[in-house]
Amino acid sequence: MDHLQQEIANSVAALKAGKVILYPTDTIWGIGADATNSKAVQRIYKIKKRESDKSMIILLDSMDKIKDYVVEVPDIAYELIEKTRVPLTIVYPKAKNLAKNLVPKDGSIAIRVVNGEYCSAVINQLGKPIVSTSANLSGEAAPVTFHNISDTIIERVDYVVDLFHSRINAMKPSTVIKMGEDGMFEILRP
Repeated sequence: MDHLQQEIANSVAALKAGKVILYPTDTIWGIGADATNSKAVQRIYKIKKRESDKSMIILLDSMDKIKDYVVEVPDIAYELIEKTRVPLTIVYPKAKNLAKNLVPKDGSIAIRVVNGEYCSAVINQLGKPIVSTSANLSGEAAPVTFHNISDTIIERVDYVVDLFHSRINAMKPSTVIKMGEDGMFEILRP
C-alpha cells in the first residue's frame, strides 16, 4: 500500500471511530469529522473555539449524493457545479440526514463537491460526508500551508494527515453561493 492509500485508510478509520482529523482539502487545510456524528461535530466547535451557531460546510465526493443531504436540489445547482472551474460551495435550504448540531436554525447546509484524490477517496470509503472548516482558531486567518497551522490546532485534533505538508496551496477558500427554494441564488463569497 502506498503512502497516499495508507493515509486514506488511516483517515477513514479515524472518522469511522468518531475522531476529528486535520486534513488537506481541495482548497485549504481543514478540520473534519463525520458530518452525521453530532459528538464529533461538537468537538470541532470546541477545538476551534467557535460558537455553535456558526455553520460549517460539508464535503461530498459526488454531485449524485447531494440529494441524500438536502430535501430538494434545484437543477441550476447541478449546472453551476458542472460549469464552474473553481471550487464552489452552495448553501442549500432544508438539510437532512446530518448531525443536528451541524445544521443552523434556518435549516440550511453548505455543500462542496470536492476534487482531488485524497478527499474524494476518503469521503467515498467513509460513505458519508465530512465536515470541513478551516484549520484555525475562530477569528484567525485560514492557513495557506500546513506550516501556518497553529500548534494548538494540531495538538487538539485526533489525527493529522501526513500528506502535502510542504505543498503551498495557492487556492483560496471556495466561492460560496446561497441557493433559494425558488432556484434563484446569490453570491456570498466570490
